[in-house]
Amino acid sequence: MKVSVIGTGHVGSTLAFVLTLKNLVKELVLVGRTRESALGDVLDLRHSQLFVNAPAQVTAGTVADTAGSDIIAMCASVPTPRNMNSRLELARGNVQLMKELMPELARLSPDCKVVMVSNPVDVLVHYALEYTDLRPNQVVGTGTLVDSSRFRQLLAEELRIHSGDIRAYMLGEHGDSQFPAMSCAGAGGEPLDPTPARYALAEKASRAGFEVFKHKGMTNYAVALAAAEIIECIIKDAKHTLPVSLRVDGFLGVSDVCLSLPAVVGGNGIERVLHPKLNEQEQEAFLHSASVVREVIASAGENGG
Repeated sequence: MKVSVIGTGHVGSTLAFVLTLKNLVKELVLVGRTRESALGDVLDLRHSQLFVNAPAQVTAGTVADTAGSDIIAMCASVPTPRNMNSRLELARGNVQLMKELMPELARLSPDCKVVMVSNPVDVLVHYALEYTDLRPNQVVGTGTLVDSSRFRQLLAEELRIHSGDIRAYMLGEHGDSQFPAMSCAGAGGEPLDPTPARYALAEKASRAGFEVFKHKGMTNYAVALAAAEIIECIIKDAKHTLPVSLRVDGFLGVSDVCLSLPAVVGGNGIERVLHPKLNEQEQEAFLHSASVVREVIASAGENGG
């Protein structure tokens, strides 16, 4: 199994580390701005091979070295402003970056699955498909997977239940317009009542990334583990249901934009998109998310596409 990580900043290097720990990858190619910029991570990972059960072949490469990749994890990004308030601020620069990188990556690995980690992830999933001949099932964005993890962790503290036993999704945009799908949230067969306190937890979860960013100037662990979860599902054909960013397939009449919905993730990437039964308020929130992302797709395409 060959995985290429494009972008060796904090998230890309953390993802590479997680993939080696999980013993998922036979061949791991790290692509930075230059081959030399990725070499430090490559050497560090090689030096750690004694401590993992199944050592991987780790190399520093260029886009050309990604040929024949089974999975490409896109972590490359323009610099993040220190005072960033919205991931949408990265749209113009990162759409241009996708225009430069994605066509050649897809040409060299036409059957690959792309795991989009860079932000704004929904906009970039759209343009990864726009700039290539990849099919919608081949491009999976981390989307609200990490937001849902944050929400479940907060609910777990309130309920005193393991977060893995809670089914609660943040859906829509991986950004300010995301929303909790409380109408289908539950644990152990019991529904979770949509109380004001739980909506407050959802709001806290939606801004949690910026709280981390404020303290350490980046986020890397949670999003890298979320990306690794998607990659593991693809490699193992696990068919787990995850809230990920994808091209919406007509849900609530939306089909021209990428947002997070629960999807079955397996060897074919997006195996199936699930359509949760949302209440009227949640349906309106989903449609609002679609309009927000659609507007950014249009403006970023005019300026960077």
